[in-house]
Amino acid sequence: MYSDKEQINILTSLLVAHGVTKAVVCPGSRNAPIVHNLAECGAIACYPITDERSAGFYALGMAQQNKGRVAVCVTSGTALLNLAPAVAEAYYQRVPLVIVSADRPKAWINQQDGQTLPQADALGPLVKKAVSLPEGRDETERWHCNRLVNEALLALDHHGAGPVHINVPLSEPLFRFNVETLPAQRIIRRLVPRSVDSADIHPLLTGFAQARRPLIVIGQLPEGALPSDCIGRLASRAAVISEVLSYAGGIQNADDLIASLPNADTLLPDFILHLGGMLIGKNLKAFLRRASKAEQWLVNETGEVCDTFMHLTGMVESAPTAVLRCCLKTLPKEEAEEYATLWNNASQTLQQQREQEELPFSEAAVVKHFEAQLTRASFPFRVHYANSLPVRLANRYAHHHVGCNRGVNGIEGSLSTAAGMSVGESGKVFCVIGDLSFFYDQNALWNRNLRGNFRILLLNNGGGGIFQQVQGMPSDALHRRLVCAEHTTHAEGICRQNDVHYLSACTTDEMKAGIDWLLNAESERPILLECNLIPNQ
Repeated sequence: MYSDKEQINILTSLLVAHGVTKAVVCPGSRNAPIVHNLAECGAIACYPITDERSAGFYALGMAQQNKGRVAVCVTSGTALLNLAPAVAEAYYQRVPLVIVSADRPKAWINQQDGQTLPQADALGPLVKKAVSLPEGRDETERWHCNRLVNEALLALDHHGAGPVHINVPLSEPLFRFNVETLPAQRIIRRLVPRSVDSADIHPLLTGFAQARRPLIVIGQLPEGALPSDCIGRLASRAAVISEVLSYAGGIQNADDLIASLPNADTLLPDFILHLGGMLIGKNLKAFLRRASKAEQWLVNETGEVCDTFMHLTGMVESAPTAVLRCCLKTLPKEEAEEYATLWNNASQTLQQQREQEELPFSEAAVVKHFEAQLTRASFPFRVHYANSLPVRLANRYAHHHVGCNRGVNGIEGSLSTAAGMSVGESGKVFCVIGDLSFFYDQNALWNRNLRGNFRILLLNNGGGGIFQQVQGMPSDALHRRLVCAEHTTHAEGICRQNDVHYLSACTTDEMKAGIDWLLNAESERPILLECNLIPNQ
């Protein structure tokens, strides 16, 4: 029988799956349930050593002798620190040791409780990867635990071998062994092709070729990072989703589309190929996380585990274009066209509705008109959208690549980023920004480097309007003041002190005239159009 601790069972199952067959185990009560599992599973031979300093080197010698992965398991407290000399030796000799340390619950660190110290990163730069496992009390924690163990064990031989550290905080009671079988665990694979061809990424291509409902999802990428002809050909046999942060082709309005369908799950894929970085669409990510039965592959050049959709099958450490070229040689069967057609037809229907809708004076109306006019522009331009509502509206209405500080999605620095972009750009640079982002970053205008090619479209709705769209958020005076940062501030004074030409729009007609001015006015200094959307103003 196995421990009733979820994270111990997940760890044991994945140690076996990743080929760990030997473990050096040291005495202790906190690590006793881990040692029990290692011995009970029958796939890992356990070797007891009392002195942790000796145990570490003992495991080092075993790993050197059989050129395999060896674990060493210690209890909480200074037991882990006693492994440091052996871990340092393993790091510089590039030996794949798995350090497993039992730990006390985090709440008891520095509370004068026995055998407690900060263990999570105690081995510092001497390990290739360090993770500390959640207890696995719900589905999200179990997913997180699985992902962390996979990440650590994948790091054992990634770009050279070396030790990794898996810390396992355990709460009492410790010694209940009532689980009959280890849980089946997802094993994440990493392919590191020497040269990207069909043989090197065969598992991915096999899944793609056999899929009946293949989906390619493209996150944030630099403009022109993917060849449009390649995406166009793949879109004939697979559904392709790319947002404005990549603008690589395919379906752009997937997030709104999923929200608009009464039963979006009819579009769930059986295969997902994920390229690029961040996605805007919250609905899209939630939708793809429901595709639990789909084979899911990630392509990135770092080989890092990024399990955005929570069911990652494997990764290919490669440039995305090289993998897409291989996919073109191994297209899914013709039945997959029906799935792509389902997406494309639904997307076209929604797009037609968006084009025909008459919007009142609002943030959406401003961005829609701005983008419609921008499509007629005869001058070169780049557009940087701020986070929150502006970039979501860009994803609905823009027809070009969009820049955005989407790495961590903060509101700070959007105006400064766009300003910096304008300094080295010969064409016009537009920044579409909300009021909180603008006022937070107003010092971006306080410098002498800016020129007339910098144009700002300010959507001032008097606070963090998007917070009112968060499900469950109360809509009352208290939350508007303290959470949404409700205000009545305008940008005219800021523009005056920084020699920025200013215009305000309070109606649809004023907005349309203002956008024409923003796009076409000749100026040697930056110009700003503020659309006043503050209620009751």
